[in-house]
Amino acid sequence: FLYTATSHFCVTLVVHITPEKFYVEACDDGADDVLAIDRVSTEVTLTVKKDVPPSAVTRPIYGILGTIRLVAGTYLIVITKKKKVGEIFSHAIWKATDFDILSYKKTMLHLTDIQLQDNKVFLSMLNHVLSVDGFYFSTTYDLTHTLQRLANTSPEFQEMSLLERADPRFVWNGHLLREFAAQPEIHRFATPVMHGFITMHSCSINGKCFDWLLVSRRSCFRAGVRYYVRGIDSEGHAANFVETEQIVHYKGSKASFVQTRGSIPFFWSQRPNLKYKPKPQISKSVNHMDGFQRHFDSQIISYGKQMIVNLVNQKGSEKPLEQTFAKMVNSMANGMVRYIAFDFHKECSRMRWDRLQILMDQLAEQQDEFSYFLVDSDGKIVTQQEGIFRSNCMDCLDRTNVIQSLLARRSLQAQLQVNISFLFNKLEEAFSWADNANACAKQYAGTGALKTDYTRTGKRTQWGLIMDGWNSLIRYYKNNFSDGFRQDAIDLFLGNYSVDEVEPASPLHVKKDWKFLALPIIMVVAFSMCIICLLMAGDTWTETLAYVLFWGSASFGTFAIILYNGKDFVDAPKLVQKEKMD
Repeated sequence: FLYTATSHFCVTLVVHITPEKFYVEACDDGADDVLAIDRVSTEVTLTVKKDVPPSAVTRPIYGILGTIRLVAGTYLIVITKKKKVGEIFSHAIWKATDFDILSYKKTMLHLTDIQLQDNKVFLSMLNHVLSVDGFYFSTTYDLTHTLQRLANTSPEFQEMSLLERADPRFVWNGHLLREFAAQPEIHRFATPVMHGFITMHSCSINGKCFDWLLVSRRSCFRAGVRYYVRGIDSEGHAANFVETEQIVHYKGSKASFVQTRGSIPFFWSQRPNLKYKPKPQISKSVNHMDGFQRHFDSQIISYGKQMIVNLVNQKGSEKPLEQTFAKMVNSMANGMVRYIAFDFHKECSRMRWDRLQILMDQLAEQQDEFSYFLVDSDGKIVTQQEGIFRSNCMDCLDRTNVIQSLLARRSLQAQLQVNISFLFNKLEEAFSWADNANACAKQYAGTGALKTDYTRTGKRTQWGLIMDGWNSLIRYYKNNFSDGFRQDAIDLFLGNYSVDEVEPASPLHVKKDWKFLALPIIMVVAFSMCIICLLMAGDTWTETLAYVLFWGSASFGTFAIILYNGKDFVDAPKLVQKEKMD
């Protein structure tokens, strides 16, 4: 890798806009072809440069994300700003930092006021998804595959376009590019984009230079937000599934270590209900083993042997999930899948984070057996990674991040002992797992990760505890009062919900029950009266006490009713009512 932290903008595409068409021209590949998108018929064809009218309004873009139909008609989504992350084997890697949504329609006069409002909401959903940090792309390198997968492909695969060969799990604009995918001749105008995190560091220790890369790929299957998407779907896709690859490049040799995380793979839910920690519910009406089996069948095909590292609590509300997971692994009786449970919170309580070494010692032999992928400077494969660690906690965020970083450190130490003879502990400053943790957490839970002080420094601090408390507070608010909109936005972007222009009743218009408005007002008024009675005492203390007790009881009673009916007061998704809501 040649690492650069500078923002670098180079024009690769321009869009020429006329009232009838969008013309997209590749400026730097020497070809005469121009992509023509008809704004009326929505037909996409190839034409030549001389067909672009001189009157067209021209602007630079850096990629086509795709097209989507909303109430007002079709829209074209393009990348308008990008930042260079670095280079992988001389291939430039970019982060998309700004986007534009271009309407095919020249006017909105054909819409009613309600349709206009709905269209505005759908546009705000798209803008919300695009505003979440972490969209990456390359015009010459396949970011969706690990080094090991790329090394084990056929010559025919290498000849395919990036769109054709990309792993569909990690192409976040796959739905938006569906029309492009159907026409191979226009594939080179399409930009497959992955969502997650990429960082690169050029390191020099004892005069020896090597490059270190971390890439996390978020799956677009069963994607969503923390409490509204848990478990798996009927296809076996797990919620919050992320593939993380750590790569070391030294003197032409390349080493790669891959891990995955994903929600506990059976049917369970944990709908927000105003309580700080809603009780998880395991579905009683479905056959869990079908989806469970499908999940691990696909994991074994993709990665080989599976070592499940389950970090949930083994008491309280999380206990049934751990017991069910262990029971299902035993029932499946697949020699390729092994299971270990480690009660993270119990073992590391009272700041005893040194006890994580207990788990690492238990996993050491397995990690040595799995090994890592290594290619020497001549391009010869030296070792393959034979299996993978699949870590999970409840969210697959905070506890999972800590364990994954420790496994990655151990693998990195082994890789560097093969490549470079020096002590590993000098690498701390280049070890950006905490940044990866924050990126994954913001994309799923809406805030930065917890426990990043340990991930970053190897120590738990008082300031880290305070920051964890603050992030937990923000998570509570977002999970209860804004995650419905976030879930709807993701479902719209990924094609789980398609807008019907002639749909008579929009799902956005859900009438709230009377208690949604009345009870909070009654509670606020009662609490205010209670405070006023305390500040403005009556003629006797008994009179004051009676008023305070009355209004205090009214506010407390109303609060109890709101809490009991918590699911009616949270911001719930409106667009998709399927397995996510089980």
